[in-house]
Amino acid sequence: MTYCIAIKTNNRLVFASDSRTNAGPDHVSTYSKMFKWGVPGERQFILVSAGNLATTQAVVETIERDMKESAADNLLNFKYISSAADYIGRISLEAQNKNANLGMRAGFNAESTFILGGQIGSEPANIYMIYPQGNHITCPETTPFLQIGEIKYGKPLLDRVITDKTSERDAVRAAMVSMDSTMRSNSTVGPPIEIESYHINSLQPGKYKIFEATDPYLQLLSSSWAEKLLEAFLKLPELPDFPDDGQAVTMSKAKLQSQMQSQMQTQSQDHQSQSQSQTQLDSQTQPQTELK
Repeated sequence: MTYCIAIKTNNRLVFASDSRTNAGPDHVSTYSKMFKWGVPGERQFILVSAGNLATTQAVVETIERDMKESAADNLLNFKYISSAADYIGRISLEAQNKNANLGMRAGFNAESTFILGGQIGSEPANIYMIYPQGNHITCPETTPFLQIGEIKYGKPLLDRVITDKTSERDAVRAAMVSMDSTMRSNSTVGPPIEIESYHINSLQPGKYKIFEATDPYLQLLSSSWAEKLLEAFLKLPELPDFPDDGQAVTMSKAKLQSQMQSQMQTQSQDHQSQSQSQTQLDSQTQPQTELK
């Protein structure tokens, strides 16, 4: 499994990806899952991937071959980022179908998911999640980020922190803390962590940095986040009048006894009421002696 993030703010596209791949506990390797192409002053693309490594590599090879051979469809001649997302969806689906038809063992999964981001000319910069089925979506304005791979552990932080006004530094830190939270909970996600920050409308290659497992800042960020989380937790308001175990049992028994007594009283009253009604009914229907 892997974890990748793309964040879109008013002036930045920020990407983060881990580099761990595995095919079981004895087959753990390191591969970059971030790829970049562009023509300075004209267009820039950033692609991150999650899923089957063979499919990802086939997609990247096709992208680079099509650009080299000036194919009818390639990243150098699209007018819109969405068109590039359509193109990557098509070649991803082709690669998946090819791998799936090779007679692989049962349980083999050739699917890959991608996030493509970037900008072409004067068109707006954007990010797209490309599903294994070839279709794609962009991010909503209310949550200006996309995730692929092992997304659940790092999402709560992004939900609380990221807006379209988030600064570049805060977006990068949020992405790294989100990544750290995921690595903490899932051993299939791990460093090196790659970060790319593209300045919207610059049409120039973005700023890139890779954080190894031994990087001092990555270690400091991880330990600081764990420390501050615990500190914040310990400062949460105490539960109001929460009883101990013995009190809870006593209260439960008393409440049960009260309910039983109330039910018995109600049943007794109902029985008396029914008896009185029946008596009245009998007196009304009793045959009268005929007067002669």
